[in-house]
Amino acid sequence: MAHHASFSSSLIYIKRPHDNNKKKMQLINFNHNSGSMTYLLQKPHVHQSFIINSALFRPSYTPHKNSNWFLKSSLTKKVHIRRCLVSPPCMRVVMATSTNNSHHNVKALVTVKQSDDGLIKNIVTGIVGNNHLVLELVSAELDPRANSERETIKGKAHETEKTENNVQYEATFELPTNFGNVGAVLVENEHSKEIFLKNIVLDGFPDGPIHLNCQSWIQPKDDTSTKRVFFTNKVYLPLQTPSGLRKFRENELIELRGNGEGERKKSDRVYDYDVYNDLGDPDINIELKRSVLGGTKQFPYPRRCRTGRKHSDADKLYEERSTLDFYVPRDESFSETKQTQFNKSTISLGLTTILQSLDTLLTDTNLGFANFDDLDAIYKEGFQIPTLESNDLTFLQKLIPKFFKDADDSQNLLRFDIPESYKRDRFFWFSDVEFARETLAGANPYSIQLVKEWPLKSKLDVQIYGPSESSISREIIESQITYSTVEEAIEEKKLFMLDYHDLYLPYVSRVREIKETTLYGSRTLFFLNSEGILKPLAIELTRPPIDGKAQWTQVFKPDSDSTNLWLWRLAKAHVLAHDSGHHELISHWLRTHCVVEPIIIATHRQLSSMHPIYRLLHPHLRYTMEINKVAREVLINADGILEISFTPKKYTMELSSVAYDKLWQFDLQALPNDLIHRGMAVEDLNARHGIKLTIKDYPFANDGLLIWEAIKQWVTEYVNHYYPSSSTVESDQELQAWWTEIRTKGHADKSEEPWWPKLKTQNDLINIITTIAWVASAHHSAVNFTQYTYGGYFPNRPTIARNKMPTEDPTKEEWEKFMNNPEQTLLECFPSQIQATLFMVVLGLLSEHSPDEEYIGEIMEPSWGENPNIKEAFERFQKRLKEIEGIVDSRNEDRNLKNRHGAGIVPYETLKPFSGPGVTGKGVPYSISI
Repeated sequence: MAHHASFSSSLIYIKRPHDNNKKKMQLINFNHNSGSMTYLLQKPHVHQSFIINSALFRPSYTPHKNSNWFLKSSLTKKVHIRRCLVSPPCMRVVMATSTNNSHHNVKALVTVKQSDDGLIKNIVTGIVGNNHLVLELVSAELDPRANSERETIKGKAHETEKTENNVQYEATFELPTNFGNVGAVLVENEHSKEIFLKNIVLDGFPDGPIHLNCQSWIQPKDDTSTKRVFFTNKVYLPLQTPSGLRKFRENELIELRGNGEGERKKSDRVYDYDVYNDLGDPDINIELKRSVLGGTKQFPYPRRCRTGRKHSDADKLYEERSTLDFYVPRDESFSETKQTQFNKSTISLGLTTILQSLDTLLTDTNLGFANFDDLDAIYKEGFQIPTLESNDLTFLQKLIPKFFKDADDSQNLLRFDIPESYKRDRFFWFSDVEFARETLAGANPYSIQLVKEWPLKSKLDVQIYGPSESSISREIIESQITYSTVEEAIEEKKLFMLDYHDLYLPYVSRVREIKETTLYGSRTLFFLNSEGILKPLAIELTRPPIDGKAQWTQVFKPDSDSTNLWLWRLAKAHVLAHDSGHHELISHWLRTHCVVEPIIIATHRQLSSMHPIYRLLHPHLRYTMEINKVAREVLINADGILEISFTPKKYTMELSSVAYDKLWQFDLQALPNDLIHRGMAVEDLNARHGIKLTIKDYPFANDGLLIWEAIKQWVTEYVNHYYPSSSTVESDQELQAWWTEIRTKGHADKSEEPWWPKLKTQNDLINIITTIAWVASAHHSAVNFTQYTYGGYFPNRPTIARNKMPTEDPTKEEWEKFMNNPEQTLLECFPSQIQATLFMVVLGLLSEHSPDEEYIGEIMEPSWGENPNIKEAFERFQKRLKEIEGIVDSRNEDRNLKNRHGAGIVPYETLKPFSGPGVTGKGVPYSISI
């Protein structure tokens, strides 16, 4: 049972005499024993105090007869300070009933988010009247007499003030002096609607206020059987948990895990795992059936959040997709500001509506652009679609206002901003130097790798896919490089490659059964010249044996004669489509969004919110589950945006499962390990980061290593503070359960792999946390926020190549068509009008920073600020990130760094830590937030 507090107070209110608004009073906590007074600031989000230590405030003080102050003091009656010793205007102090020997009084200040009449409606409906928040103070100590939890002290919080953004509540409590330290607060919501609880501050303690950072939705009391528990900002390892909080700590985790049964409701807070069995939709059409990803040896995959929806009538392996509003735990959903920028309507309904509208209205969905003038006109004049009904037009304009504008009463135009790369150089996409440069400083800097052996060979079965040795001969290479032999160039680390041969080749025959697309396995070779610039040497395209035909393979070079030059451009379009697919499916979706979701689930299931590692990771978890839910709804699903836009079509997600199986390792997600694995760096203990880059001017790696180093230093100081020895790491049951669950449940299909790091020492933990933080922040930023910069003009990064090469088993008519109009052949190979415009909209949305973006090192988590050592470490981290901003700027001004500086080149700002809202091409948020 809870002990009900009387509503008296020991706090002093200070206000100006002419200010009749009692709500603007300032609070002072008066300590009778010390004669000191603590001044409490009631300022949203900032709760501080300072001590007024003067004889004036001592109970024994007798004011001088000439003094302008007088104090009328009583231990049982209110005290009023009417005049001031200091210059006017004076302050008035009102002190409520003070403590006696057996009790002291505490005031709770509660901040609830106010709705701005946006997408979150009526969260404070019924806030005035008899509805309240019920708070119970929980002692951190057990009752020594009963050796059980002490009775909580209960009180009702009443609304006292509304501001533009917040609603303030207050409650007062009378605490027995033997109650001990308050370690948590239980909260019940007596309103009829859910509310968003931001924070609670408890004032009236000798050591100053106690803060609880809540940031959570509270469901109405009638809709839930349990009270919500919020712990103070003080963190504890499990074995250090105060005795009175242990049961609450354990029960909160049990509640978050759920029981694995039933369908989840939107208001639930349960975190659990499931396989990707909701991408297909056989209930609509059997053609929309897709492979279940995860749970099988054939298609291993990370786990997603379990929703518990009922299974399909057409196939019991699948969850139904009857509604596009999949469950995520309530606190994972977007904020109101974020929803405005990228809400469910914009993406789940908006893009689908655009797709359906254009699909219906365009006379030919496979229609390409007639010429490059028509393509360029999109940016100058807009993409015109047929006249819509006024309601449809209004709906589209509302859904994607950034792109869709009614130019005048007679036109319906889809408008696009001119990408920065196109602004600087209209012909940038035609340049072979730019093609190569973007492998180091473009949207996908994760694929380029060093050539380590010669000849190049496939690891695929030769009986199925044909000869394993590459058709790229030494003569082709040696005729274009300054070294006498290929072996010498390899020894000097001068040959590099994009290798999409073995990944794509097994899917060529299946993809080619689909209309309006084609596929090859590909290899592209580059040479690093004396200026530190990559020069493309050759592209090899391969088709395996198919339809009774032998393997077809051909090597294309950037030759000077017109026929071979146009063939080179066509081959380059195919490689760019391969790279775009690899980028979006693997470098971006798989290696950030997909693999991080089970880590988020495990963090909530196994680490208490009072655990220091939970607090360290929490900023890196924001919004990821919600954006992944949206992806399953409309982006990666059967017949979704990616299947429409990318070469592999319905095999798109299945291909990402193959990549997870063959390519993904947790240890290789650490930036230094990734660079070494790809041959882009070698270990060098004398080098600053412990590695030496193979290409000195590798903008992504150069800037990325600065961010990696800063994150690791911050994590090192944090971990070593809470874990002084290896034994504290090994004895932390929550931490060990967390790491075990990530491997055995979140990544269950790879749980037995030998490369998983052990978790026994501080260094083990530092490396694991640094890797997770890097992936969620800088890795994701590097592959996300320049997508519109480089893909917004789609000839630079086509997502699909629709036609085979003119030299692959051509008919006479096909060859003559190419020879007579090679430009038209290239345009017909590019995405169709609907594919191009649709994905340009998507890239614009994905590349945009929300106004409420939280950038790495920008905001201090409240618990960090309450620990002086952690606060100082974070401030050093913050300072270092600001220094990195300046370093990046200076590098971009260095004329010797030709991969980031030059005429028409977009400076490499991708990993500058901070940014404003919009499509900026820079900024590193804490988390995968878009």
